[in-house]
Amino acid sequence: MALVVQKYGGTSVGNLDKIANVAKKVIRTKEEGNDVVVVLSAMSGETDRLIQLAQKAADEPDPREYDALISTGEQVTVTLLAIMLNGMGCPAKSFLGFQVRVHTDQAFKKARILDVDTEAIRAELKKGIVVVVAGFQGIDPENNITTLGRGGSDTSAVALAAALKADVCDIYTDVDGVYTTDPNICSNARRLDRITYDEMLEMARAGAKVLQPRSVELAKKFNVPVYVKSSFTDEGGTLVTREEKEMEKEVVSGVTYDRDQAKITVIHVPDRPGVAARLFMPLSEKNILVDMIIQNASIQGHTDLTFTVSRKDIREATRIISEVVRDVGAEKLEVDDNVAKVSIIGVGMISHSGVAARMFDTLAREGINIMMISTSEIKVSCVVEAKYTELAVTVLHDAFGLGKEP
Repeated sequence: MALVVQKYGGTSVGNLDKIANVAKKVIRTKEEGNDVVVVLSAMSGETDRLIQLAQKAADEPDPREYDALISTGEQVTVTLLAIMLNGMGCPAKSFLGFQVRVHTDQAFKKARILDVDTEAIRAELKKGIVVVVAGFQGIDPENNITTLGRGGSDTSAVALAAALKADVCDIYTDVDGVYTTDPNICSNARRLDRITYDEMLEMARAGAKVLQPRSVELAKKFNVPVYVKSSFTDEGGTLVTREEKEMEKEVVSGVTYDRDQAKITVIHVPDRPGVAARLFMPLSEKNILVDMIIQNASIQGHTDLTFTVSRKDIREATRIISEVVRDVGAEKLEVDDNVAKVSIIGVGMISHSGVAARMFDTLAREGINIMMISTSEIKVSCVVEAKYTELAVTVLHDAFGLGKEP
């Protein structure tokens, strides 16, 4: 008998028929002799609807009340699935984040999981009951409901799998695995049978929507095998796992893109100790994630500093940085939200030279200007004009030979 954690996303539970399909998959897994814990997202589009309601109610909704509101979508799906399972003769019980005691910090909208109390879940599993848990939500030290940020149900599922020491964590979505790039852009994109935690983490950070980055971080930290599968077919699937010696190390495993990017440039910044900290500390205090950072060479004691944030944070980030610009004596700031990030990822980059040069040459041949560059051992990212996103992805996918055989 194995302990299996299954997570189903919003498209998988978008209506009663789809929830019934999930119920059948859960029952099949249970009948195979496994203990099953199910983690659900809200119905597709429901969280967006709740966010819109909050924003109509107030220009800047109170964060505590905001989280209490947008967490309600998962309550609907977990109770509906439990009702269906019980009606099909499969004993099931639903739990919300505060009932399971998913303990988080107090960063509303972007809370981080501190620990998970598994006592209630284990007690139900011993009775042979399928446990259905609301993803995306937790509870802070003052018993306030918190949410984990968009895609947070992935993180909930992996955290539960780690805490329960589950044998596997199956992430069901609307695609049948992890592809070399977005199949909607490249028709010859190829599904990967397996991928390392590091590659998947870089892909997720660079814009791939299959898994939430924090869920991959947790999976790697606690060595949780994660299987990405389709809710609508039994075919395919991609195993996300630790790197093994026998795994083939392709130079580049995938090409990703992220249109959720905005570029902020602070012009003529005094080049002295502490100025960068004064720029970025207020963003950190507001839980605004800064992605890429570039500082130009100092000329006569001044420099330009450019960084990227999510488009959804651009309004608040601009307000914060505008205040700091005046305080530190910088000249001005410029904002550009007409950009996108394109990345190549692969563990094989560690042992191969010339990969970045080939990327730059490929983009140059298409007349695509590179605004910013960021690298790691297994990733190279470039910020380009948004209108070139699909072209950049396509030519890079072909340049590194990632397509399916004709």
